[in-house]
Amino acid sequence: MSSTHITNTLRDLRAARSMTQQDLADLIGVTRQTVIAIEGDKYSPSLETAFRIAHVLSVPLDQVFQYDPPRVRRKPA
Repeated sequence: MSSTHITNTLRDLRAARSMTQQDLADLIGVTRQTVIAIEGDKYSPSLETAFRIAHVLSVPLDQVFQYDPPRVRRKPA
């Protein structure tokens, strides 16, 4: 489970456009390995790269990336 609590729908959005990982990598200026890591929730891209991804896929940023804040356990009063 990712410690960043950021998940994404990148693989599905990319596949829906018949785009390869290499195609996306070339368009956003990263390596294919970076795209693989992002899709696998192993790496969270910089804000600039995240915006590039959303722009290339023509979707809002929050359609690609979602933030799930960690749940904080509260001590009983």
